[in-house]
Formats: sequence, structure tokens, C-alpha cells
Amino acid sequence: MKTAQYVLKNSLVGDLYIVASEDALLNVSWTKQSAPLVKSLDAKSSEIKILSKVVKQLNEYFEGRRTNFDIPLSIEGTSFQKNVWRQLRAIPYGKTLAYKDIAKKIKNEKAVRAVGTANGRNSIAIVIPCHRVIAADGTMGGFGGGLINKAKLLHLEKIALKAKAA
Repeated sequence: MKTAQYVLKNSLVGDLYIVASEDALLNVSWTKQSAPLVKSLDAKSSEIKILSKVVKQLNEYFEGRRTNFDIPLSIEGTSFQKNVWRQLRAIPYGKTLAYKDIAKKIKNEKAVRAVGTANGRNSIAIVIPCHRVIAADGTMGGFGGGLINKAKLLHLEKIALKAKAA
């Protein structure tokens, strides 16, 4: 079994729990993790090296200096979910796609709801940019990190959305 550790990072969108094993990023979320907390990013272990790289790249992203991530990922899910997550990673910085667009890209146009469910199960927020998926009408849709945080991420990427009709 792989060992994992986490670091807590304060960010534009609140505290992020970042979990890594010795060879990959496992999780970026707003939920406290059960892995041991890293006391310092100065250590030389493989997990610490990956956590340091993630923190550095997230800092660059939040400063507007990074538009994509170069981090090894390990994500658990079904083949359908992994296919959806691959499509999420292909959405360019500053762009959005609707859930139905993702369904078309995976050649399963009727799977719009399943795409939404897979999007919601993404355990590596921001790095796998589920915040770039919006509703078909051009409004935000949902987001596991909360709509306020989704709005902050979209604003950071200079993405303007339609206002929700009253």
C-alpha cells in the first residue's frame, strides 16, 4: 500500500487539502484528509517533493502565472469517470465547456447527467479543472467546492458567464 501525506494550503478559494503519495498527486479538496499532515515541505521524501511541486504550481496558478499543471496524478474511478476527467484536463485555461459538450466528446451524448456526476467526483480539484464545466445555458452549474469558489476560479481565469435569470 502506498503511503500518503497531506499539506494544508491557504488559497484564494480557502483552505485546500493536498494529498500525495511517493509518486503522484492523489487529492486536492476542501475536505480534511485522513493521511498524516506534513509538518514541513523541506524534507526530502518523495511525497514531500510532490507536495512541494503542487503547492508551487498552485501558487503560480493563483498568481495568474500558470495556466496548466505538470504533476503526476493518481486518480481512482471507473473507466467512464476517467474518460470524463481526461476531457476536463483538455479544457484550456480561460475556456469552458458545457456538460453536454463533454458528453459529445466522449461519444455518449445521452450521458449528460453521468458527466455531471463524474465531474462532481473529481478528487483533484483545480488541477483537473472541473470548475471549467458549466450549464448548457451558460450559467455556472454546480461545483463541489461551492459556487462562490467556482466564481473566484472563473474570474481568475477571466471567464465571464451569463447571469442566472430570476
